[in-house]
Amino acid sequence: MRRREFIALLGSATAAWPLVARAQQGMPVIGFLDSRSSDATGNRLGGFRQGLKELGFAEGENVAVAYRWAEDRLDRLPEMAAELVSRQPMVIVTTGGPTTALAAKAATTTIPIVFIVGEDPTKLGLVSSLARPSGNLTGINLFTNELEAKRLELLHQLVPEAKRIAVLVNPADVRNTETTLREVGAIARTTGLEVQVLKASTARGIDEAFAAIGPNRPDALFVGSSAFLNIRRVQLVQLATFHRLPSTFSLREATEAGALMSYGPSIVDAYRQWAVYAARILKGAKPADLPVIQASKFELVINLPTARLFGIALPPTLLAIADEVIE
Repeated sequence: MRRREFIALLGSATAAWPLVARAQQGMPVIGFLDSRSSDATGNRLGGFRQGLKELGFAEGENVAVAYRWAEDRLDRLPEMAAELVSRQPMVIVTTGGPTTALAAKAATTTIPIVFIVGEDPTKLGLVSSLARPSGNLTGINLFTNELEAKRLELLHQLVPEAKRIAVLVNPADVRNTETTLREVGAIARTTGLEVQVLKASTARGIDEAFAAIGPNRPDALFVGSSAFLNIRRVQLVQLATFHRLPSTFSLREATEAGALMSYGPSIVDAYRQWAVYAARILKGAKPADLPVIQASKFELVINLPTARLFGIALPPTLLAIADEVIE
């Protein structure tokens, strides 16, 4: 064996040894399943670890977390969920869209699962009741999909001269796409807005979607609630700026990256609540006794430099209700 290969093997074995030792010592394990990549979570994991800490758990000290990242390959989720189940963690937490939660649900009927989804989990078939979930699942409903109509109304107030709106959706995320187009379409009809639907499920697809806009350029960009599209927020913000399109997203991370505005749940707070539920299960609670948490903390965030770049004057009515105006 060559020296470099031996060092690499030794390093991987050394890294794996503490986890094996902890498992032997009886440290509880949380299985963590995400449809995205590890670098897409930003400061969300800070909220997750804070939630664990609130109930006395510290990752690496008295609880281990087995992370699995699908890298936006939704077809990998069933296999990854099955692999996590084979390790018999005390609880599995899922994020990155309903497909992740559904993959975990299909993999086990006994190990507790705590999910984060953007719409009513009863409609997704994850639980039978919000108040008393049946089976082995409970979690957080962020309401991101249910807020799509409100977000379009806010964009219309912020950019009232915009009459043609490009709506970008991820066709691979079928449920989110259907909800977004239904909610946005209903508001567009009542406000007289014209909608142009753009579709992209890859980074290259995003470039192609913008290239296909054509001569009938829209006046603004509405980015649908999708884990993948939020991951690509920097690319989207740069393209929207290049094409002179004021843009709106569901999560504040995009506004921090330069989007005009966002309206949606406080994602860090949701991750904290998510971890609290996982910690309660570690302490013996049953998912069926933990009601699905309905997100109640929502944020309207506006990027003032971006508004100035587009020559947009912020209406006093929106300034009065904005949770934050980024200077």
